Amino acid sequence: MLGSGASPAPSVVLPLAALRATMAAEAGGKAANLGEMLSAGFDVPAGFCVLAAAYREALGAAGRSLAEEVDAADDDERRLALSARLRGLLAAADLSPATAAAVLEAYAALVPVGASDGGPFADGPGVAVAVRSSATTEDLPGASFAGQQETFLNVVGGDAVLAAVRRCWASLWTDRAVAYRRSTGFRGAEAALAVVVQPLVDATVAGVLFTADPVAGTRTRMAIDASPGLGEAVVSGAVDPDHFLADAATGRIIESRVGAKALAVRPTQGGGTERLVLAGADPRLCLGPREVGALVALGRRLEEHFGGPQDAEWAISADGKVWLTQTRPITTLHPIPTRRDQTGGTRAWFCFSLAQGLTRPLTPMGHACIRLLASSVALQAGFRATDREDGPAVVAEAGGRLFIDATAVLRSRAGRQLAPRVLDVMETRSAEVLRSLASDPRFALAARSPLGLLRRIGPMALRNRLPETLLGAVLRPDSGRAAVRRFGAGLEARLSLPTPAEPAARLARAQELVAGEAFPIVPATLPVAAAGFVSLGLAAALLRGVARPGELQEVLRGLPGNATTLMDEELRVLAERVRSESPDAARDLAGRTGEDLAGRLAAGTLPEVLADGIAGFLRRYGHRAAAEIDVGVPRWREDPAPVLSMVAALLRRDPGSGALAAAARVGEEAARMLSARAKDRSRLRGAAAAAFLKRARALAGLREEPKFLLVRVFDAVRTELLAVGRHLADEGVLADRDAIFFLTFAEARAALALAQPSRTHSGAADDGARRLRAVVARRRADYAREMRRRHVPRVLLSDGTEPEAALGAGTAGGPQEPGILRGVPASAGTVAAAARVVLDPGNASLLPGEVLVAPSTDPGWTPLFLTAGALVMEMGGSNSHGAVVAREYGIPAVVGVPGATERIATGDRIEVDGGAGTVRLP
Repeated sequence: MLGSGASPAPSVVLPLAALRATMAAEAGGKAANLGEMLSAGFDVPAGFCVLAAAYREALGAAGRSLAEEVDAADDDERRLALSARLRGLLAAADLSPATAAAVLEAYAALVPVGASDGGPFADGPGVAVAVRSSATTEDLPGASFAGQQETFLNVVGGDAVLAAVRRCWASLWTDRAVAYRRSTGFRGAEAALAVVVQPLVDATVAGVLFTADPVAGTRTRMAIDASPGLGEAVVSGAVDPDHFLADAATGRIIESRVGAKALAVRPTQGGGTERLVLAGADPRLCLGPREVGALVALGRRLEEHFGGPQDAEWAISADGKVWLTQTRPITTLHPIPTRRDQTGGTRAWFCFSLAQGLTRPLTPMGHACIRLLASSVALQAGFRATDREDGPAVVAEAGGRLFIDATAVLRSRAGRQLAPRVLDVMETRSAEVLRSLASDPRFALAARSPLGLLRRIGPMALRNRLPETLLGAVLRPDSGRAAVRRFGAGLEARLSLPTPAEPAARLARAQELVAGEAFPIVPATLPVAAAGFVSLGLAAALLRGVARPGELQEVLRGLPGNATTLMDEELRVLAERVRSESPDAARDLAGRTGEDLAGRLAAGTLPEVLADGIAGFLRRYGHRAAAEIDVGVPRWREDPAPVLSMVAALLRRDPGSGALAAAARVGEEAARMLSARAKDRSRLRGAAAAAFLKRARALAGLREEPKFLLVRVFDAVRTELLAVGRHLADEGVLADRDAIFFLTFAEARAALALAQPSRTHSGAADDGARRLRAVVARRRADYAREMRRRHVPRVLLSDGTEPEAALGAGTAGGPQEPGILRGVPASAGTVAAAARVVLDPGNASLLPGEVLVAPSTDPGWTPLFLTAGALVMEMGGSNSHGAVVAREYGIPAVVGVPGATERIATGDRIEVDGGAGTVRLP
């Protein structure tokens, strides 16, 4: 394997002590962190690293094109066969003579650590080592690939070490590693793998240390799992370890549990390990208070050095010394919001993003717009805003999501009563979490009287004529609807005024639109829609004892004036027109992707009936999109692929009557039937019920109007910001026009100052532009990382605790049963069909009749409802957006189902009972 005269290659094999955390691209996350710990003075077995360059060389010899084939393969069987072939080639690959010589030289220089006299490490052909994979995609802040590649323990002898290095390389292509990369969007051909070689600690006890509670998220507690023998037993999950929770400040044990510890992994003489089944469970804990305290102190040092919670592996050798063998960031913990004026005490943060059906992060400019809008609301409520662009102190960003400080709400009797009731119909699970905090002594009542709230809300309501508007709409619904139409027309006229030419003026106009046009939408439209639900409530009182459970909700089917369902109906009609006028084209288009159809639209090769129809649709609804409350998200007008994908899905349906018209007939018939039943009891009662039900149907559909108009304002804001971004890109200040959405308003003004002609060629301007581009690049990376986050807490305490974890999963509809998920009943009916899990509607392909399983939905999702057989959502309540639209279309729906997108897989045949609020798994 070695050629004569081979010389070491120090650039490929480096001692761990030479590595730093910044070197993950070549050494992998594991090796880089080990080197960082060594340099910081932590007790780490001093080994060496075979850098990723050696793997890349071996991959080139084995065939990089084969790696690309694995990434490109859509068929599971072919992908597994290709990856198995690549594993075999890498496991048999020869290291270059220089690399092999460097590995052997570094191995020969290793010194054993923590070995006991006469143990399995004594008198061997070399030092017993651990050979561990260190992938360049491992331990990333947004996705921990830990455990996907192999580790080989108690490797003894030079040849065995070289073989273990090759086997580590091959493990980058195991079935589980390939599947994990595919699920997280990483390409294997772009990944690389370094290898760590360290003296093996002859451990008497070993395990893992989480410097924050990994279940509840609490940053003030550390969790330790420990078991006798090598740490592999704990890390691999092969043993039920002893478990400890300790106070992070003092090391005091808060809670301990004795594990079965029925198995131990031990090194064997001459190399390798064995799994020993221990006779009988040891009733004693394998760590005492002193060891737990030492581990907690070590955890504090790790957190301080790495700047965040860590997941560390450790081993205690026979001489009692604690060794660190790995650390990585805990990637599952959500960042904690903070207030600018935060003082002592625990605070409760409510995730407003989730309440709006938004699981993805907002762009920085999206946050800036929401903060400015929140300032307008605060000023209306009589609060002073020190900086309108910063927003009220109760609004904060964390992990790209918007949070609101609910501490004052929880400490107020009125807040405790009102906030959960509002959330019951919007986001039921959040309401439960807030109610659970009422018994927490940290949120003891401080305001028992509602007078403080009334002093804020009362004048604002009167100033904006909310009671007058609501009562007027109940008495004269046609006038209420007409007033909403007039307001919308006036707003559209103002938004359509000519825009200024100067970039600075356009930026100022964007701010003015948010600050001046957004808030007035609420008092002008929301009371009219609320009048519909007030009318429904009055009808419900009259129909008590007359209406059976669920019947009153039928009245809300197919409501007129709902901007979202009218939009969906227009798409359905367009699909029917295409099928009718161009049946051959319809059959061809039904199998196409949205991206393909968008390309044809741009090239002018779509059938004329579809091209004209889409053009008209985008004129009316092109300002909409999924996640549309974020001005940083492209609108359908800019990227029509999602709309065209929905049309293609509709073309796969059998021709039929419109879902909205059919739903409207059901709703009208339900109102007539209930009124007739009430009339049988009393003519007056029947007439009053009929009047209120008629008003409910006339007005409740306007519930979508406030958001429809707000998104129209944000669309106008986006237009102005794109013009500013284009100017900054042309001037070389930003890399591209969309970079503007990763700045705030203040930063955008500073960027325009850098683009002034007098400063274009100055060194200071060039330096400022470089710094700004670096800020944008970092924020884009953060945004991309947060886009991959699957779990976002509904409520988060300031110590990192996620209260929902204490409630357990699935309590929204009662206790769980095996094979059944429970949530909130949202739309009655039962459907058994294949599931389709959709995380992003932009590239979704939902077959007719499939059950749409989603984290949440907003109006950008609802055209998918036209082909869905049923709906299951992780978020929401009985009157959340998805629930209302599902009822209007008459498809069964269960919302507020925790973990639905993870526990249900695409293709699973599930049964959705929208009346019972259950989802039966296969």
